[in-house]
Order: sequence, then C-alpha cells, then structure tokens
Amino acid sequence: MNIKFTRRIVLAAAAAVGLGFAAPAFAEDTIKVGVLHSLSGTMAISETTLKDVMLMLIDEQNKKGGLLGKKLEAVVVDPASNWPLFAEKARELISKDKVAATFGCWTSVSRKSVLPVFEELNAILFYPVQFEGEESSRNIFYTGAAPNQQAIPAVDYLMANEKVQRWVLAGTDYVYPRTTNKVLEAYLKSKGVKPEDIMINYTPFGHSDWQSIVSDIKKFGSAGKKTAVVSTINGDANVPFYKELGNQGVKATDIPVVAFSVGEEELAGIDTKPLVGHLAAWNYFMSVDNADNKAFIEKWKAFTKNPKRVSNDPMEAHVIGFQMWVKAVEKAGTVDTDKVIDALVGIEAPNLTGGVSKMLASHYITKPVLIGEIQADGQFSVVQKTKDLIAGDAWSPYLEGSKDLVADWVDKKCGNFNKVTGKCVGATK
Repeated sequence: MNIKFTRRIVLAAAAAVGLGFAAPAFAEDTIKVGVLHSLSGTMAISETTLKDVMLMLIDEQNKKGGLLGKKLEAVVVDPASNWPLFAEKARELISKDKVAATFGCWTSVSRKSVLPVFEELNAILFYPVQFEGEESSRNIFYTGAAPNQQAIPAVDYLMANEKVQRWVLAGTDYVYPRTTNKVLEAYLKSKGVKPEDIMINYTPFGHSDWQSIVSDIKKFGSAGKKTAVVSTINGDANVPFYKELGNQGVKATDIPVVAFSVGEEELAGIDTKPLVGHLAAWNYFMSVDNADNKAFIEKWKAFTKNPKRVSNDPMEAHVIGFQMWVKAVEKAGTVDTDKVIDALVGIEAPNLTGGVSKMLASHYITKPVLIGEIQADGQFSVVQKTKDLIAGDAWSPYLEGSKDLVADWVDKKCGNFNKVTGKCVGATK
C-alpha cells in the first residue's frame, strides 16, 4: 500500500491550573505516550475515534497535574491500515520517540505485526479491541474482550432467547475472525449443533459487494430452522453489508445478526431504521444509564466540540487501560517498563458500566458482557447484562492445544504454561 502521508500529532501540555503564569507548550522533560491507530485506510472508520479519546485522556491527566510531576505528551502516528507499517511505526515510537507506553492497534493482524517489536524492545502496549485470545505476552495488556467475554455469551443469548439452531459465521479474512470462528465452531458442536447447520464465510478487508453473500445467507436460513448471523466483519465493509441486509429485507425477526465489531461509530454513517432489532455484543454501550457514563459522554462531546460524537466499547477499553497505566506508574514511582509491568497486575479501575475492572496475571482484564439491540437512532438498547464481571480467558477451553494452557505472568512468568506437562512452551503462541 502506498502511504500518501504519515500524520504526527503532538498534544501540547496543558497550562498549569491555578498559577499566575502559562506553562510552556512542551516541557523539556515530559512523559511521552504513543498512540498507534489508523487515521487513513479501511480501518480509519473505527480507529480515528480511539486516537481522539487518547488525546482527551492525556489532556485530562495533564489538567490534574500530569504524572510523576511531569506533563504527558502524546505522540500520534498513522499506520494507515497497513499491517507491516504498524511494526515500523511501533519501532519508531519506542526507539526514536522514547514513549513510556503505547495505546493502539485494532485488528489482530496489526497487533500480531507489532508484538515482536514490543517484546524485542521491552515496551508496553495497551490493546483495546475485542479479539480471538490465544495469546499472552508479557509486554501487552489486553483491555478488549476475549471470546468468553463477547462471542460465546452472544451465542448463548441467541440460543436461549431466539432459539437459534443454524449459524452463519461471517467474517473478514484475517486472524481474528478465523480464530474466533474456530472457537465458536468448536463451542457450537459441543452444544450439539451439527456441521451442516454451520455456514462459514470470509471476505477481504473493505469488501463492498454483498449482494450474493446476503442472498446465500437468506437461502441458508430458509431450511426451516431458526438462523442467525454471527458477524466478525471489520472496518468499513460493515457499511455496505448492513445496507445490503436492508436492501434484501433481512429483518432481525427473520435472521438476527449479532456483530462483534459494529458499535455506535460504525452505525453513525448508516440508515439504521431497517436494522432495528439486530444485535451487537460488547462490554460497553453509549446508552448505559449511569452517572459515570453520562459524565464521560459530556466530557467527550465537549472535548471534540461536537455534540453528535458517539462513544463506543474500544474507547471505554482505552479509558480503563489508561487509568490502569497511570495508577501503575504512580505505584511504581517510575515509567521503567519492568517495574510498571509488575505493578499493573492487580490494578483496578472503574469501567463506564458501573463496575470495577481488574488487571489479571494473564494481562487480560475483568469485564461485564452486554448484548445490545440496534435502535432507529443508531444507539443500542441493552437487552442483557451479566450480573458479575467476567475474567478474560487467554486460552480457549474448547480448542485442542489450548485447553491445557494458562497465562500467568506473576507466579509462572509464562504466557502459555501447560498444566499437564508443567512446562512453559513460550511467551506467546
């Protein structure tokens, strides 16, 4: 992919509050924070908002006095939905810009691209998006949902509430959908679903012609058994997919779609009236009704100077991760990578759904699971929420080769420790 430009944004330090003089735009000695999200290309529809929320969080922290007596400085780069470029930009942030931590990536292929860089250079990445699990790195903190915190609860909901018996697993052709669908296929079969009642389909990033695929879905759903679509379609391909569902009259009452990568931001550019009743599974929705969420939304709209801006789940994951990082740095009294990594495990931070999330020894966190129903205004009505927060599983109990593994960076110092052999088989898999 030709990259026309690489945008670099540096957030100026906030003026000192309550003092009679203005602070310089940049202090000589600041703590730099990397922001690694696509601002162009197919994933910009989803990732630009995550860049914006990081700027807001850093601005807020600076207004509180910064961190360890220093101002935070955001260094934002544009990897432009180009997976190898993610690795290049990550190396640049760590080696050249000397960031203390990086918040970034959306797709698993981008995370897989940067993972060896963060391990080689011993740096910290906070990854905020739902993903397939099957990984645990000492240098990555996974604040998005693992399959047991999103995909499996969504399937359980459809089985229990919609009596679904046939399943279309539709995804973008890369590691997250393929691995998640591998987990889901094994889970469905463990529940007695027959292979002929599972249809799997993959399309490229940015796919736009959905007419024949939606027709195939309608045909698959006409066999006399209740059918649902479980969607791991990512990025801007969701817009024509949902439009085609509307064009062909696929209603939620006939074939409900539950999406794992469609939130308020993606629905903002779609006429959602034909999609009312379709579902999404996340750990946060903008429509969550509590004081903390209302305050966050108000600050978000004020910061962006746009009363129409929406919030979404990966934004909340950055909110949680950023709070945890700040607390860990304060606890360690330094931004030294090893000391902050050790300090992060056990750190708690409030989420925006009314609970308190905790960083686990696996470097996954605890999260609630919510099922939301699309409304005509592009928001979601929460139709189900778990009573308790769910601990993310780094390794799926439904996959051979994974069910015997645990991730524990405290006692076992290992991301994939085999409980049967008693051996660590490597930091990641």
